[in-house]
Amino acid sequence: NDAFRGEKPTLSSVRSTTMAAAAQATSSAGSTAESTATGNDIWSAVISPQSLEDEIKRVKLHFDSIVTTPGAFNSGGYLEARLDLTILASLFAIINQYPGEVRWKDQAAAARDLISRTAFNCKAGSTQVYNEAKLRKGDLQDLIAGSGLANRESEDETDWTMIADRSPLMEYAELLIETLEDGARNEGTIKKETDLVKRNSELLAALGEVLSQEGMDDADDDDYAKLSREMSTDGKAVTAALGRGDFEAVRLGVGKIRQKCDACHEQYR
Repeated sequence: NDAFRGEKPTLSSVRSTTMAAAAQATSSAGSTAESTATGNDIWSAVISPQSLEDEIKRVKLHFDSIVTTPGAFNSGGYLEARLDLTILASLFAIINQYPGEVRWKDQAAAARDLISRTAFNCKAGSTQVYNEAKLRKGDLQDLIAGSGLANRESEDETDWTMIADRSPLMEYAELLIETLEDGARNEGTIKKETDLVKRNSELLAALGEVLSQEGMDDADDDDYAKLSREMSTDGKAVTAALGRGDFEAVRLGVGKIRQKCDACHEQYR
């Protein structure tokens, strides 16, 4: 099939990515350098293990509903599959770098690489791509059910340019914000949808970090990087306001995220 573009290439070279993380003063010496040198603590600052796990389960269920028959997949389902797989690959990449304990961490790198390759191929629909997506459906079922991945090979380093395409991630951001707005209309809806508001605000904060990783599209553009970081900051602010029960601050914070998202979409795609 001419529409099938082949396997996504593996990393041809390992990019040395070192993110600066401020070392906090501690009373005990000797262990600080190892814990801060990688900069992976950015993830624990924006998203909880529970939100990562819950979102992976949610997206997996949606992906299951997309990969049903070759006809439906090739008629447009591949685009939804690409979105779901890009989200999942990004979340597993975060889990792989997460400094604390998160479910599936021991297999996150393998899941990241398997899923990102299929996401790349889902730019077009074909029976071959459908069959590949069906294999990922089985892999995800095995992983979440607890039996684990049959293939656990992975690249040594995370190259975000090979994992997360900006276009589907921006679509994901829009979906998160829409759901967040529904859940944060007023104090009543916030109380009713507390878990959902918390998860989506954390996911948006994490997404802001992903979009500004080295090598990502326009990550070296100061204005774009500023907008991405502000989305992360505003997401954390909503989570914090929710934690202290300041529902008006939650509502206003969600409004700020919407404004930043719209401003970003006006300039970048």
